[in-house]
Amino acid sequence: MIDQRTRAQRLFLTDLLRGQVDFSTTDQRRGVPPPPLQKPAGPAQPRIPLPGPEEWKPALQPIELHEAIARRQSRRSYDGTALSLAELSFLLWATQGIRRLAGPGSALRTVPSAGARHSFETYLAVRTVTGLAEGLYRFLPLDNQLVQLREEGNLRQSLTEAAFGQSFVGNAAVTFIWACIPYRTEWRYGLTAHRVILIDAGHICQNLYLACEAIGAGTCAVAAYDQEAMDRLVDVDGEEEFVVYLAPVGKC
Repeated sequence: MIDQRTRAQRLFLTDLLRGQVDFSTTDQRRGVPPPPLQKPAGPAQPRIPLPGPEEWKPALQPIELHEAIARRQSRRSYDGTALSLAELSFLLWATQGIRRLAGPGSALRTVPSAGARHSFETYLAVRTVTGLAEGLYRFLPLDNQLVQLREEGNLRQSLTEAAFGQSFVGNAAVTFIWACIPYRTEWRYGLTAHRVILIDAGHICQNLYLACEAIGAGTCAVAAYDQEAMDRLVDVDGEEEFVVYLAPVGKC
C-alpha cells in the first residue's frame, strides 16, 4: 500500500513534470540579478589555457554526422593511450563551449538548455592527458581554460570506489563529472527547473558521445555512483551543487 505521504509526493512530482507548479514568484520575476554563468576560480589556483579550434580541428578524424550517430555506443574498454590537450579541448567545446553571450547572466552554448540557463559545471578527473598532471580540474567555458583544483596520484582507485566498483571509470584517460548548480535554472523557473535540468544533462552527454567518435575515443554515461563520495572527490557541498552524471573517456 502507498502511504499518504508517498501519494502526496507523487502528486507533487506529477504536477512538476506537467509544468503545473506555480513559478510566478521566481527570483527573475522579483528582479533579482541572474547568478553567474560559471564559478570563479580561486586567485591561487593554476589556470591552463586550452587550445582553440585552429589547434584541435587538425586532430579530428573526418566523419559524417550520420556515421557518428550510427557508430555511437557505450564503450567501457580503453587502450590506455593518452588524450592530447587539443582533443580534450574539443570535447569540452562540444559539450559546454560558448557560442556567444546573450545578455547578462546568459550564454548560448554548443548544447541546448532551457532558457539558456546551463546549470552545469564540468569537472575533469584527469589520468592521462598530455601536458596535464594527474588530478582534478574544472572547465572555465567563458575563458576556455582549465583551473587545476589539485593533483591526485591515485585517481584510478578513487574513481572506481566512488563509482561502486565500476573499474572502467577508473581506467579512462579522463572522466567528465557534471555537477549541477540548481539555482541557475531555479532563478528563472522555480521548482519546474528540476525537470529541465535533467533534460539538459542528456543533451550534454549525447554531444560527448558524438564528439568522441571524431577522435577515435569512446565513452559511457554513468549514473550509478556513491553520491557523497563523488561530491567529495570534486569538492562540492552536495546541496547547492552536486554531481548528477559522469562519463569516462578513453581511446579505443
